[in-house]
Order: sequence, then C-alpha cells, then structure tokens
Amino acid sequence: MLGRWQHDDLESLEAISQNADAKRIFLRMAAMSQDGRLAEFLTELNYDPEVDEDTKGTITELASDRSFLLVVEDYVRRTRLYH
Repeated sequence: MLGRWQHDDLESLEAISQNADAKRIFLRMAAMSQDGRLAEFLTELNYDPEVDEDTKGTITELASDRSFLLVVEDYVRRTRLYH
C-alpha cells in the first residue's frame, strides 16, 4: 500500500504522523471510510460553524480520497514503533 506514496508524499505522511491531532483525525476518517460512515462526518463538518470554509474544503477533499486515508493508516501503523 505504501509503495505508491513513499516518494511523492512521504513528508506529508510524516507530518501527519508527528501531529497528534492530525493523526487522530486522519485515523478516524480512515476508520469511518472503511465502515461507510464518512458521509455522516462530512455532513456534520459542513454545518459546523467553528470550522472555516478552507478547512472544510481541505478535509472534504482528503476524506474523498480513500486510498490516501488507507495509506495514512498504513504509514502510521508501520511507523508507530519509531514515534
């Protein structure tokens, strides 16, 4: 799974794994995606007045890329011992 992303976005994956809040959000989105509950989350996000429109757009775009979420989950799992 990680092979395709290893060179292109390794820095992004590492940044996510180093930021506890980002890591928690991405892992939660990956789990919701696998359970078919991500649409619920995105609907709630869309109506949250505390989240700005740019952030909503970015999260929605990333959440729509299931392969990216799986890669993040895989990267975090594989590098857990090093962090």
